[in-house]
Amino acid sequence: MLMRTDPFRELDRLAQHLMGPGTWSRPSAMPMDAYRDGDQYVIAFDLPGIDPDALDIDIERNMLTVKAERRPLPRSESAQTELSERPLGAFSRQIVLADTLDTERICADYEAGVLTLRVPIAERAKPRKISINSTGDRKELDS
Repeated sequence: MLMRTDPFRELDRLAQHLMGPGTWSRPSAMPMDAYRDGDQYVIAFDLPGIDPDALDIDIERNMLTVKAERRPLPRSESAQTELSERPLGAFSRQIVLADTLDTERICADYEAGVLTLRVPIAERAKPRKISINSTGDRKELDS
């Protein structure tokens, strides 16, 4: 069995444990998956418990920025916290998109705590056939 270790991931976990989760002034990263599906790229972010109104997606040139905010649930004055493991605060992620993607036609859906972005591949980046002119054909046309 092959196991892959990532020492930087362990450092990130340790730093998060020592400094706590992200805050509004220091956002945490959000987990994501990205894959190609036919003529588009799909990027999925895990954002459980985030209100769709608390999501912000911007694109400037080829820099995609996704921001989210999770606020504490409303509680009565007499409620006492026994355990709190769900991170609160700001989350953000920036991704540089390739020039071959059509950033004008990005679609976003949010369902079951997963934000899914679909970025189509630009027409100019899709494979296409190029016709070849024969020099013999050209001579016949010139005469």
